[in-house]
Amino acid sequence: MTAPGPADPSADPPFVPGLDLARALYEEAVRPLLDRAHPGLRHAAARIGPGSEVLGFDSARSADHDWGPRLQLFLDPADARRHGPAIRALLAERLPGRVRGWSTHYRATGDPDDPVSHLAPPPADGPVDHRVTVHDLPGWLAEHFGPPAAAWADTDPGPVDWLALPQQRLAEFTGGVLLHDGLGTLTAARERLRWYPDQVWRHLLACQWQRIAQEEAFVGRCAEAGDELGAALLTARLVRDLMRLAFLTARRYAPYGKWLGSAFARLDTAPALAPALRAALAAPDRAARERHLCAAYEAAARAHNALGLTEPLDPACRRYHDRPYLVLRADRFARALQRTVTAPELRDRPLTGAVDQWADSTDLLAHPQAVRAAVDALG
Repeated sequence: MTAPGPADPSADPPFVPGLDLARALYEEAVRPLLDRAHPGLRHAAARIGPGSEVLGFDSARSADHDWGPRLQLFLDPADARRHGPAIRALLAERLPGRVRGWSTHYRATGDPDDPVSHLAPPPADGPVDHRVTVHDLPGWLAEHFGPPAAAWADTDPGPVDWLALPQQRLAEFTGGVLLHDGLGTLTAARERLRWYPDQVWRHLLACQWQRIAQEEAFVGRCAEAGDELGAALLTARLVRDLMRLAFLTARRYAPYGKWLGSAFARLDTAPALAPALRAALAAPDRAARERHLCAAYEAAARAHNALGLTEPLDPACRRYHDRPYLVLRADRFARALQRTVTAPELRDRPLTGAVDQWADSTDLLAHPQAVRAAVDALG
């Protein structure tokens, strides 16, 4: 009997979005078992954290690893210590072998170079190796955001705390699906981290405009020097920065690279920006590249003015000093925004911003303590 998966399409059950699988798993299996074995036990249930389904981008392709019926249970810390192991064992023994046709049994590859798990046929008898994990909320927050985050179950992060939070991690916590909250704390924590406080948001917008200001003139200079490859590379960097600026403008967390374009297409501002961005990337020459980048800059500038965070700024492109190429002079937007930042923890910081505005190493961003140390060093 072979495991269902893309390698054997004939064995695949019909695809079901992972969040729908999580809901079915909870409502049809996990909740009834908890009610019988632990009546009255207060808990929350959700599908959050890593996984393409949490951001709504999973497909049949996702089924080849780390995907399937799974969710997190949250208990009060004392209850998690007292009942967590028993609940995990209960679910291993009593969960159905399949939900919506998909196995609830996972098998690790056993390969240290490929440390993922795959769905496998449920055993004929004996426990299933399920992916219903049991946590207390402070512990989960500390694991995903770093030790100081344990307090965010009850209190707000400080301004510098926000700078050490990659947007992908924030999207993973505030996205997904909340299936039940008998505790109330998970709902409150998700709302607490739903979006940046106003002063942090203004600072991050200023920093994103500053990134654009640093390189907008380099595209023309490279082309002038005959470096078409360099000009194309810088154009791609600026397109990425403009996309991430659009997420900040729209008050939406930007996911990591794999889903950046897919999530960008869902923004209300995408229709005004996307054609110019695509055209800039495909531009065959310097003049076309400059024309399309300027169209994108000006659309982003108009979106900034619509926010009303600063005095209106001229959205038109202009020459870079006496050089024969056009730029927005995005530093104008960075300075105007930073003048509105009055929070003592932020107003004198360099315009480097949050960690994922200056670092994109997955291995770094996955280590909260290293990230916090780097953010503190920049301050």
